[in-house]
Amino acid sequence: MKLPFHIIELLKRKSENDLRLPSDCEQLSLDIQGKTGVRIGATTLKRLLGFAQDERQPHTSTLDVIARYLGFAHWDELSKIEDNGNSDFNSSDDEVRSADLQYGDEVEITYLPDRKVLFAYQGSNRYRVKLSENSKLQVDDEVEILNFVLHHPLLVVQVWREGTSLGQFTAGRISGLSSIKIIST
Repeated sequence: MKLPFHIIELLKRKSENDLRLPSDCEQLSLDIQGKTGVRIGATTLKRLLGFAQDERQPHTSTLDVIARYLGFAHWDELSKIEDNGNSDFNSSDDEVRSADLQYGDEVEITYLPDRKVLFAYQGSNRYRVKLSENSKLQVDDEVEILNFVLHHPLLVVQVWREGTSLGQFTAGRISGLSSIKIIST
């Protein structure tokens, strides 16, 4: 189960943590423990924030701890708070998670000023760059990407060029991704 977008946004604000990387879940875990006295493991938080593909339902006690951390009495009270019309990143138009793709699917992104990159999914969060227009990424680069989120920067966890690791790469740092298109095989 992935938490609803608006609850993830509440967690970001409360923790003062962007929660953009799986490693951010360890810091969130420590903050929750410090404020509630109860530990929620980083692995559980990764599932709840959508970094890990796992549809298991969390224990009610885990959800209650998150609610208490956010200032609510229990999960039932927190879950009644609605998004109030804000965009929901659970829709496929706004977010594409690598865990939801099939081998060979292609993801095309654009970002300002005039960048366009086409990725072919290879499995296990890895892609091969098939097309690169005005981007620092090059055709045949291999990259690791967890998700693509419209209007947010693209965080490439790792870039490999001709077998050599180039480290992390961020695309659309200022204005985020302008478009995301999935081409299924």
